[in-house]
Amino acid sequence: MRVKGGFTNRRRHKKVLKRASGYRNAGGRCYTHAVEMNDRGMVFAYRDRKVHKREMRSLWTVRINAAARMNGTTYSRLMGALAKSKIALDRKALAELALNDAAAFSQIVKQVLG
Repeated sequence: MRVKGGFTNRRRHKKVLKRASGYRNAGGRCYTHAVEMNDRGMVFAYRDRKVHKREMRSLWTVRINAAARMNGTTYSRLMGALAKSKIALDRKALAELALNDAAAFSQIVKQVLG
């Protein structure tokens, strides 16, 4: 007996089309195009999760450098002094301090370089 898979296919198609809603032209309406668009979107999402991490680290570096220069030093000197003094603050925490608590950041710079 032949089975066409109506319920299963409909459920799968609805899932793909729901994920593709908002895509332009046939990408959000036609199942075959929606499948291709979904696959492409998933590839970009996977790639950009890695890119986001790189961009955030770059942003932290910029923020730390700006705050370090306001305290009379540079990013590279500050990071070298932090490594020598064995203070285990990562770039994310330092950037957060530089942005939200300038006094605490200044204290760290004085302690490390003083």
